[in-house]
Amino acid sequence: MELKNKNIVVTGADGFIGSHLVEQLLDEGCNVKALAVYNSFNSWGWLDSLSKEKKAAIEIVSGDVRDPNGMRGLIKGADAVFHLAALIAIPYSYVAPDNYVDTNIKGTLNVLQACRDFNIEKVLVTSTSEVYGTALSVPIDEEHPRQGQSPYSATKIGADHMADSFYRSFDLPVAIVRPFNTYGPRQSARAVIPTIITQLLAGKTEIKLGSVSPTRDLVFVKDTVRGFAAIAKSDKTIGEEVNIATQQEISIGALAEMLIDIINPSARIITDEIRLRPGKSEVERLLGSNAKIKRLTGWQPLYDLRRGLTETIDWFKEPGNMSLYKADIYNI
Repeated sequence: MELKNKNIVVTGADGFIGSHLVEQLLDEGCNVKALAVYNSFNSWGWLDSLSKEKKAAIEIVSGDVRDPNGMRGLIKGADAVFHLAALIAIPYSYVAPDNYVDTNIKGTLNVLQACRDFNIEKVLVTSTSEVYGTALSVPIDEEHPRQGQSPYSATKIGADHMADSFYRSFDLPVAIVRPFNTYGPRQSARAVIPTIITQLLAGKTEIKLGSVSPTRDLVFVKDTVRGFAAIAKSDKTIGEEVNIATQQEISIGALAEMLIDIINPSARIITDEIRLRPGKSEVERLLGSNAKIKRLTGWQPLYDLRRGLTETIDWFKEPGNMSLYKADIYNI
């Protein structure tokens, strides 16, 4: 489908990837309605950081994907829906798995039901590489078995299957978008790259981390949101699950050493027991295949890791940005 001049709804628009996606869709010439989770502070999350011109160009709605009637009101009149709203922090999913079921599975069901009712042209449901669990073979393609190694990943597997069922049962034009580990400006402090950067920029010389042996396939956020747009534009992606991956991996330890080398070579890594996942829950290796997205859309990453990290560090160095993070505590 052509995106220009389309009416697009983005759930989770107030989040890290969602806010960057809103900007990408504005660049594509879309009319964007952005869902920010309701709160009594009237905060629009990262949408508050957009320029005055960009905020004026979008319609921001406060609501919650757990509200089915709210989703009907939000989605009515849309041409396409990008569903990103989810609870994503893995450590918190050990604490509050019920909330993850309600938001990630039931919330996705509410969005799908509304899209079905209003004959939406294209529905993109956001998955995660965590659904694959520790790699059984590499690079991980879309046929790899699913392994729910945390309550978070289990609920995302459930949401993916719900989306697929709506494609198969009701011909809803769904594409399941599966980003690997996205990073960049605005990322939550619960993620490893902001955790390392904020500790270093705060002047700490002992950088607290959990396990450093797992490997990850790191995708810069601007490449991720270009991937979303490419998947939306291609009719070949309907009914498909599509990875967004660089097809390269790096261990958490090597990543930390790279950041230490850039920011403060005198710092060292120490293990913080509270940051370790339960042994059987840790995903030891994620290395994604990007063959399918290249074949169906022509997308390929434009950022190598060092360029993406440099741009991310520069963003965190801005005092107004760094002040939003609490480097002294473990954010679950």
